Amino acid sequence: MTPDFVVVIPARYASSRLPGKPLQLIAGQPMIRHVWQQACKSSAKRVVVATDDPRIVEACQQFGAEVLLTRAEHNSGTDRLAEVAAQLGLSDQAIVVNVQGDEPLIPPVLIDQVAANLAANPQAGIATLAEPIEDVQALFNPNVVKVVSDKSGLALTFSRAPIAWARDAFAVSRERLPAAIPYRRHIGIYAYRAGFLHDFVAWGPCWLEDTECLEQLRALWNGVRIHVADALQSPPAGVDTAEDLARVRRLLED
Repeated sequence: MTPDFVVVIPARYASSRLPGKPLQLIAGQPMIRHVWQQACKSSAKRVVVATDDPRIVEACQQFGAEVLLTRAEHNSGTDRLAEVAAQLGLSDQAIVVNVQGDEPLIPPVLIDQVAANLAANPQAGIATLAEPIEDVQALFNPNVVKVVSDKSGLALTFSRAPIAWARDAFAVSRERLPAAIPYRRHIGIYAYRAGFLHDFVAWGPCWLEDTECLEQLRALWNGVRIHVADALQSPPAGVDTAEDLARVRRLLED
């Protein structure tokens, strides 16, 4: 049974690679509307867009989304979620799912999955998802975040580097994936408890987070466990670049 949870969609206007990304049109509608619609297909009792820009507020109001204007200076989407949790007056045990504002094709089943996984694992402060890495190019690509979990499904670490390092196999060749090593790609969807979000902001960044540019490492650094499960469905890639935007437009406009 899926627990009660709230979806928050952080949507920043500024983007170095694609300015105004949430308002880029796909099939005649701003991208943020497509993300919101996918989130509304989940079991969430509430879906809220959190933005730093009045233009996104106006666009969301036009298509009927609940939207909050948040401070512009947040260092991460998680920091923005903490402000939203405070604005909404959520209890410390309330489950909040972070759906990225550049995921117009996010499968609703994944939103429900992370919420249910967090509720079922009280020892974890965060739940997230992963999927197998099936080609060696992805393993060595620093834009593909790797995750290693323990036997209980709790994350040991995340890295942009290939982990674990197959010493003997890579000494021979780095042209193929070593056999029998369960390499996994992290999928950037998270469920949190609202109380954790407040702690996250209070801690501030750690050197490991700053080095890898992976905010989930702040949680591990401070002793918070992260539950990782294989995704029930492989999510399509999000929109980071103009090329990504063109790809999604072809999918949704054909």
